[in-house]
Amino acid sequence: MITLLKRIFIKENMTADEKRTAYGSICGIAGVILNILLFLGKIVAGFLSGSISIIADAMNNLSDSGSSIVTLCGFKLAASKPDPEHPFGHGRIEYVAGFVVSLLILIMSFELMKDSILRIIHPETVEFSWLVIGILFITILVKIYMACYNNSIGGLIDSPALKAVVIDSISDCVSTTVVIAVTIIQHMTGFVYLDGIAGFAVALFIASAGIQAARDTLNPLLGNAPDEEFVENIMEIMEHVDPRISGVHDLIVHDYGPGRRIVSLHAEVPVDGDILELHDAIDNAEKVLEEKLHCMATIHMDPIVTNDPRVNQLKDEMKGYLSEISDSLSMHDFRVVPGATHTNLVFDILMPFDMEYTENEITDILQKKINEGREKHFYCVIHYDVDFTRKTVKK
Repeated sequence: MITLLKRIFIKENMTADEKRTAYGSICGIAGVILNILLFLGKIVAGFLSGSISIIADAMNNLSDSGSSIVTLCGFKLAASKPDPEHPFGHGRIEYVAGFVVSLLILIMSFELMKDSILRIIHPETVEFSWLVIGILFITILVKIYMACYNNSIGGLIDSPALKAVVIDSISDCVSTTVVIAVTIIQHMTGFVYLDGIAGFAVALFIASAGIQAARDTLNPLLGNAPDEEFVENIMEIMEHVDPRISGVHDLIVHDYGPGRRIVSLHAEVPVDGDILELHDAIDNAEKVLEEKLHCMATIHMDPIVTNDPRVNQLKDEMKGYLSEISDSLSMHDFRVVPGATHTNLVFDILMPFDMEYTENEITDILQKKINEGREKHFYCVIHYDVDFTRKTVKK
């Protein structure tokens, strides 16, 4: 089915955004068709056997077809062009679609819990049939197929909505497997409460999958830290794009939906360099970032002293003291401002959110270390920046 849909929707002359939308449409259409077929198969099996867990599993597939419609609509709306009210496009609608899918998963798990509790309170005998077992086994194979193609395409286009569908498909495989096992065990033992107990266990598993899917789609909407690999790619490019760029800091990644990232950063350049040549180097770095990472890049140029031995020595000392405190700390924009009574060391420190030391504690430590064994007094003037790209402190 997926191969056929690819031939219909994917064209060689499409842009990257058009292909992304087309792939989303393929997964959405296939999901609607297959989930409706699964619902029909399971509902027949449920009525034949009288099993509440099978009927609930069938209703879960019906909700999945609704989720596929939501996914399909999400991709279509996310592909809408920017407008005055949404100048960065509508890409985040895809995250919203993924969140709606997760809510549908949670609603279905609640309904399954409720029906399962009623079946535990009022147990009924489940009719055993190998035809029913066969139908359920086929539905597992179909769900495995759906998980595979959604995972493949979701990874190809980096779609959180499709990744949420993968989680849902895997949970369906597990729940249906449990239903098959329970049906066989109940037939062999005659324990009538097993159907309701199994239904409740399946509901808990589905709820867990829904919560995970909701977390994965809500985080980008709230503004989570960028992928470490994406940050590493930025740093790797900036390190080799031009020898006159000696350092990078204040990196911020704004995510307006898959394929719609805006990158801003500061690049350190020699203070005595030709301003026009350095500006051209920064422009070139922006173009390289945009071409290789498919993002919009803005770079602020920070001139720093690079050829003064005294400044470089003090800078290296301060870096060493910072590393003694924590590997998570970094320094940039280092300047030396001499005065009649003391010399100011002016610089910025980048620190993560969960740093164990406070700003005042770090300042006191550096102030003490830089003045040890020196007659002339140094005073540290430090501005602390938040590291927006790091999720945890390095240990």
